[in-house]
This record gives sequence, C-alpha cells and structure tokens, in this order.
Amino acid sequence: MKMTRIGVHKMEMKNIFAGKEWRWIDHSVTGINMDPLQSFAFDDNFCVSLGEGSSPSVMRAWVHAPTVVLGIQDTRLPAAADGLEYLREQGYEVIVRNSGGLAVVLDEGIYNLSLIFKEERRTSIHAGYEWMWSFMQEVFDDSPGYIDAYEIVGSYCPGSYDLSIDGKKFAGISQRRIRGGVAVQIYVGVTRSGAARAEILREFYERAAADQADTKIAWPAVVPSVMTSLEELYGTAFSIQDINRRIQQTAERLGASVYDDQLTEDEQSRFTHFYDRVLARNKKATQPHS
Repeated sequence: MKMTRIGVHKMEMKNIFAGKEWRWIDHSVTGINMDPLQSFAFDDNFCVSLGEGSSPSVMRAWVHAPTVVLGIQDTRLPAAADGLEYLREQGYEVIVRNSGGLAVVLDEGIYNLSLIFKEERRTSIHAGYEWMWSFMQEVFDDSPGYIDAYEIVGSYCPGSYDLSIDGKKFAGISQRRIRGGVAVQIYVGVTRSGAARAEILREFYERAAADQADTKIAWPAVVPSVMTSLEELYGTAFSIQDINRRIQQTAERLGASVYDDQLTEDEQSRFTHFYDRVLARNKKATQPHS
C-alpha cells in the first residue's frame, strides 16, 4: 500500500517537471551575507508571481550564516528569553519562521531548496510534501539506503515528512501558501555533524522550558544521535555546489527546462513590501511573552 501511494505521487511529481520551464534562483552563495528573513520574503514574493500567472515555476537554493529559525510555539515557552540568550551566546542569529514547524538550525553546511509553483485546486498540502520527498529520492538516487519519510522521534522540528535513512534524519520539509502560489521548502544537512546541531537545540529547549512540566506548550525532547548529515550518511565529502548540480540535473532528467534568472522588475518593486512584513512579524514574535 505504501509503495503504491509513493508510486502515484512520483508520477505526479514528474508531471510538474516534464515539459515545464523552471526559473533557477541561486542564493546558495549570496545568502551567506543576506538577512535570513529575506528568504521568507523572496518565497512569498515568488508565490504571488506564480499565483497571478506572471512567472513559471521557481527553484530557489539558499544557504545562510549560522541562524536558528524558531517556530511561533518555541517563542511561547515559559523561559524562552533564557533559551534565546543561550542561542545568541553560541553565535546564532535568531528569527521566527512564517511556515509551519518548530526550531531548525541553518549554517553554511545546511542546504535549503524552495520549489515554488502555482496552486491548483487538486494540489493538496499532502501532495506538496509527497512531491518534495519523491524529488529528493530522485536527487539522491545513489543514497546508501532507502530515503524514508516519517516522524523521527527525538529529532528537532519533528514531523510526518522527516527524511531519513536507517532512522537517521537528515532533512525536513515545510510548506507555505500565499495568494495562489505554493512554496514547498526543504532543509538538508549536507556537511558537518547533525548531532552537534541537535545538541544546540536540545540545550535551547532545556533552558526555554525551564523544567516546567506543567506548561501547556509541548516541546520536542531532542536526542542528538538521531540527527545526521549527507556527509555522515555517505561517508564522503559533499559541497553545497554538489547539491546545486544534483538538483538542476535531476529536474532536467525529469523533463524540465531550467534556466538561471533574477527577480523581475515587478518582483523587485514588491520585495520591500514582503520584507517589511516579515520583519514586523518577526519583531512581534520575538517580543517576550507574559
């Protein structure tokens, strides 16, 4: 039953590439010097372009300097301010995400990909996650084990679409929908230790929850050993550019026409609006809660 379901979604996933144009927006290098909040503004901006029909689908690669992206729920933990202070002491910028999920770590060894396409009536939220999972199976078709999707207990930002090999999580998927556009986003641990990143968030939650078992807000009990990276899984070196090549080559193998692009004039003029909006939302979300 499971393989039949995946087979159907793989076929549908190929249909979003076959014979279709995709704009390639590469922020995998420039993103290091970019405010991470800009990534949310970029994806919202492209969603609007797709929704209004002024753009073909978009693939956007992005990498940021050390940042912890919190979920709204993380900011409501009873001692969140203590947790935030700890993260900043460790050298992380802290922002709040505008798509679902809990805290994740970004750094130079974490690769992020947004697949942005027009929302169709038949495009369920479930389908978006399945398509990204299927796409990653194609991108890493030489993986050292089956890339599965289910919640990895003990991982940070746990969810039904944690991507793992042999129970070790290396990637997670989120989704954002706005004005007729869909952005399916994935973070992939490429280099360094997945467990070391998880240890940062384990300590954050320990401090932010302040051992208050009576709080109504749940938080993940992070077990660093269940988190990993592609380098650790494959036992070989990877670079961010290796992943860029794999993404583009896989999309082209599936029948897409991928071309390098930048923001259009309309998108440039809209960007400030979206960026100001995420800045305001982030400022509000990071205010201390009583």
